[in-house]
Amino acid sequence: MLGIASNKLLPSEALPSVRNLAADLGINYLTVNKAYTMLCDEGYIVIDRRKGAMVAKAVANDEVALSKLSEQLTLTAAEAACRNMSENDFISFCIECYKNAKGIQVNGGII
Repeated sequence: MLGIASNKLLPSEALPSVRNLAADLGINYLTVNKAYTMLCDEGYIVIDRRKGAMVAKAVANDEVALSKLSEQLTLTAAEAACRNMSENDFISFCIECYKNAKGIQVNGGII
């Protein structure tokens, strides 16, 4: 997902086959297959039996995706609050994390 967010993986770009990626990473084929299935279900990649896996052309901001993102961010905000992080510090932290994910220059360096 980080590769897509930072444009290191472009729309329609071919991804390694499940077997090749599993071999390259030294992990079980079924683990990679499950990850590809999850990414496909969430709309980040498309899988074609003949062409293989490719980065999706566009990821929709549908209600289900936004609801899931809201739940994740709410839990992260709760953790920050439990650690006595101020609202301004939390917002700044979120902005920095977003920029890191997009590969935007942060603190003099590119992530």
